[in-house]
Amino acid sequence: MASGAHNASMADDASKADDPSEPRRDGGAGAGGLSMVVPGKATPRGAYPHVKVVGELVWVSGTSSRRADDSFAGVEVLADGSVRLDIREQTRAVIDNIADILRSVDCDLTDLVQVTSYLVDMADFPGYNEVYAEYFDHTGPTRTTVAVRELPHPHLLIEIQAVAVRPGRSAKPPLSGSSPATGRRD
Repeated sequence: MASGAHNASMADDASKADDPSEPRRDGGAGAGGLSMVVPGKATPRGAYPHVKVVGELVWVSGTSSRRADDSFAGVEVLADGSVRLDIREQTRAVIDNIADILRSVDCDLTDLVQVTSYLVDMADFPGYNEVYAEYFDHTGPTRTTVAVRELPHPHLLIEIQAVAVRPGRSAKPPLSGSSPATGRRD
């Protein structure tokens, strides 16, 4: 390969590494695997992916009810400027966002083995638990729920991170002609 072509290839690789919608196959820290920001989902507010796959394990970063347009499910701004927050709607949106992220790496909610939920107020536990039970029962993932002082935005009541297992499936680059978000042919 000519030096100029090699340098152009390195520049292309560097620009892809800076594009959060491009899957990274180096793990970002030498861990290997696939790290990905999923197109169509709210862009992470830091230097981390929505999802990381190493071997058969899948980690989903802390996920909220934030939408791609930076609005939040479960938040209603009233005419007087006050805000009404709904833990049920936020919980449903968080779990649906996790399902979308898992689909991007050929998984679904049934592949989850562990979730950690962060609530700003334990008084919201009954509403959160009610919605959680719409998705999971005693055969679902293990779960830990903890109270935290605050989350990255004052309208957030809940954030959930998750771990899934893809038995017999390991991190692979998306299929040729596929969307980086789904790894499936369009």
